[in-house]
Amino acid sequence: MKKLFFTLVLFTSVLLSAQTKTDTDFASRLKGTFAQSTDCVNDFEKVLKPEELKYLNTTLNTFEKKYLYKIVIITTPSFAPFQSFDEFAMDLDKFLSKDPRLDPTLLIVVSKSLRQIQVLSVNFIKYKLTEEETQNIISTYSIPELKKGNYYKALELASNEFMKKLQQ
Repeated sequence: MKKLFFTLVLFTSVLLSAQTKTDTDFASRLKGTFAQSTDCVNDFEKVLKPEELKYLNTTLNTFEKKYLYKIVIITTPSFAPFQSFDEFAMDLDKFLSKDPRLDPTLLIVVSKSLRQIQVLSVNFIKYKLTEEETQNIISTYSIPELKKGNYYKALELASNEFMKKLQQ
């Protein structure tokens, strides 16, 4: 009986250490990629002017304080060291969700150089904002402005529409 218990404890500790190593590897990759920030908008690709960045941050922070939904926007020039933009966005969402100050209700990841946008949301808002509605907001409000090269307008319009949906 003691052998069985010891074997189970050893097996469990090996599994937990493997999971922790994976989490640590991912965290170190992201920390190497991004600076620590608790802002709602992180413009790592430098597509926004300082006043645009400030306005979006103020708008999203005010919304978060009033409605308790955190919308996070991240621009990035690359998805390296990940295999795809989708993998990058999903892993970034997992990483951010580990810190209550950073945990997004809605995460918008945009890349000008890769010409991609990804929106991820937590499950508890699906009744307010479905995947179809999310796609509709992005294709109606963001994509036309992104095609014109107006990243601020694209992010502002999409954010405003997401905020309207989440207020309902």
